[in-house]
Amino acid sequence: MKTIAFTNQKGGVGKTTSTINVGAGLSREGYDVLLVDLDPQANLTYSLRLSSNRLDTSIYDVLKGNADAEETLITHNDGFDIMPSSIDLSGAEMEFANEPAREQILKNKLHPFYDRYDYMLVDCPPNLGLLTLNAFTAVNEIFIVLQSEYLALHGLSKLMDVVQVVKDRLNPAIEITGIICTLYDGRKNLNREVVDHIQDYFGDKVFDTLIRDNVALAEAPSHHKTIFEYDPSSNGAKDYAALAKEIRNGQS
Repeated sequence: MKTIAFTNQKGGVGKTTSTINVGAGLSREGYDVLLVDLDPQANLTYSLRLSSNRLDTSIYDVLKGNADAEETLITHNDGFDIMPSSIDLSGAEMEFANEPAREQILKNKLHPFYDRYDYMLVDCPPNLGLLTLNAFTAVNEIFIVLQSEYLALHGLSKLMDVVQVVKDRLNPAIEITGIICTLYDGRKNLNREVVDHIQDYFGDKVFDTLIRDNVALAEAPSHHKTIFEYDPSSNGAKDYAALAKEIRNGQS
């Protein structure tokens, strides 16, 4: 199984959108996919119409040891499974601060699923706190989602430092294997220049597929649908389908 964390300490870069639609794209390719919403904002959960009044348990209950991970799973129309989040997760940083091996709680809870799915995709919070450390400890690959705009690379050195610390102390297998460029508009010189800078910095880790700025991608969450359900003919659907195939083929 490929285990991948989608991360950026900045918000609004398309991280959750990418997690959802890469997962949906891989599922449409016939793979068994699990999406794990580890963000207390629960945007992935709410984007797919999994409101808190429908959920008996969430990943918070699993991390607390009050529920079995199997109990939380919900199967989406596109065929992938979701482990939803909730606002309760916002207190996890403090609640787990004194837990032994607190950085490995998620890994231990997800262990039964490692042989069950082809892909496990974790949507990380937009910070580098304990939950993100748990994600990095539980996966073998990291995809950084970068907006194709000025300052895209600003602050990434801290993220790289955290990844190295996790690699040295907690998870020797972890690697940054993919860079996803989002909100791209090829008509803008700035966007093209930013992508060039990202490619200079990360080399062949940058995916060839650029996720174009597309209104359908912004609208789909308000309709609680993946881009493939909402507008399968849109550039957003075409781009995420292409990206899923690129990930499938290992072209990162």
